[in-house]
Amino acid sequence: MKKIGVLLSGCGVYDGAEIHESVITLLALDRNGAEAVCMAPDIEQHHVVNHFNGEPSDEKRNVLVESARIARGNIRDVKTVSADEIDGLIIPGGHGAAKNLSNFALMGKDAIINPDVIKIVRDMVESNKPVGALCIVPALLSKILEDKNPEVTIGNDFGTIETIEDIGGVHVACSVDQIHIDQTNKLITTPAYMLGPGIKDVAEGIEKLVKAVLKYA
Repeated sequence: MKKIGVLLSGCGVYDGAEIHESVITLLALDRNGAEAVCMAPDIEQHHVVNHFNGEPSDEKRNVLVESARIARGNIRDVKTVSADEIDGLIIPGGHGAAKNLSNFALMGKDAIINPDVIKIVRDMVESNKPVGALCIVPALLSKILEDKNPEVTIGNDFGTIETIEDIGGVHVACSVDQIHIDQTNKLITTPAYMLGPGIKDVAEGIEKLVKAVLKYA
């Protein structure tokens, strides 16, 4: 059975991992006979957002603890996971990727990425193992792998495309039900909720991405 890492960034679209994207990923892995190895950094969230009214709160939450909600408690600190243990890696989107795994939401092309996230991604790529990225995460891959001119898609959001290309990545426009495969770096990306519009639409692209990751794993 292939083991695929799923790197989460909290729980909830506005301050963590996008729940629909995360659950569809986990479901597709299970349906395709793979074992998900959930992980997240053991750090404080950038901030906490009330998902009912969209307003930030004064609350403090931990990314690993919140991600455990999606993983039903079966989760590890990303720094304890080695690329040798897994056959592939998938990173769902959500604002947590751009706020907790990095500060991309604030800094764009000058973003600083969590060092443990950099390590697992680079170790996977250097081990010739596939990395799947959803939604905004392909922009993070462009930064992490800026020396490798990665090919990615985030759909058609002009501002983010411009940032990816400024970093040195190559952007390929895709619809929500499509994936792009960077054959050289074994990167598989899909726009998901960067395009939407709904859960059935993002599911098409994510399910294709999971199958591609397993094919290359």
